[in-house]
Amino acid sequence: MADLNYNHLRYFWAVAHDGNLTRTAARLNVSQSALSVQIRKLEGRLGHSLFERRGRQLHLTEAGRITLDHANAIFATGEELVGTLRQTGVTRQAVRIGALATLSRNFQISFLKPVIGRSDVEIILRSGSPSDLMNGLQSLNLDVVLTNQPPISDALTPFIAQKLSEQPVSLIGTPSLLGKTRAVAALLAMHPVILPTAGSSVRAGFDALVDRLGVQPMIAAEVDDIAMMRLLVREGYALGVLPPIAVRDELASATLVEAESLHGIAETFFAVTMERRFPNPIIRSMVDLARDDRRSS
Repeated sequence: MADLNYNHLRYFWAVAHDGNLTRTAARLNVSQSALSVQIRKLEGRLGHSLFERRGRQLHLTEAGRITLDHANAIFATGEELVGTLRQTGVTRQAVRIGALATLSRNFQISFLKPVIGRSDVEIILRSGSPSDLMNGLQSLNLDVVLTNQPPISDALTPFIAQKLSEQPVSLIGTPSLLGKTRAVAALLAMHPVILPTAGSSVRAGFDALVDRLGVQPMIAAEVDDIAMMRLLVREGYALGVLPPIAVRDELASATLVEAESLHGIAETFFAVTMERRFPNPIIRSMVDLARDDRRSS
């Protein structure tokens, strides 16, 4: 078996970062046709197409994205060798994680915990809207998306949503606001409440619950960001409908206290990936660990 030609790999690496064959050829002072030949030879050696053309731009295929990750690591290691003549680091593999901008930070940290501090892993964490994150997943710029609402999957967008955690939802408030009362119906009759916005599964469950209880709560605010809801609840003027994991530190310090759990209401967290020929093995292990934690809890 022939060895990998690293000259071909470097030409690919340059084009991948530029995204334009003509511009790269000019920068490297080689002809465009010669550059194309080098890349085709690398594709032949690897047995996969590395680019697809969209208009005038070149976009990485899934195999191209994986090749770029390895090329980045290879050439970074070479630069370390030249600069220090000794090993000052280790090859690091990137894990690209997208998270819904409104998702619980505590949940995100628990998912990241297995790789935080690992010298062989570089964490790239991006937040955004559901559409932006799913687009990032489809374009291979993200390996996994953390969300509380699984996307709709079809034959053209084969998303895989794996359930990682299901957290109960409670009424949360300051000790002075709750006093000694812990009954949900009594608290909702006495105090205003901060709710998730309409359309979320938690909000739908809450609306059904108050209908069964025959209570008409006074809504102080509707918020789609759990972090903002946590801050508003800490102000002490209203109760919050929250999963306790979102205010774990405040509950531990007694800054906030938990009333009765809202029966039948839970927030579910998912890890969404794409069907890929070359899935990131680190992401797979992180998802498996998170699912194992759920089963054992």
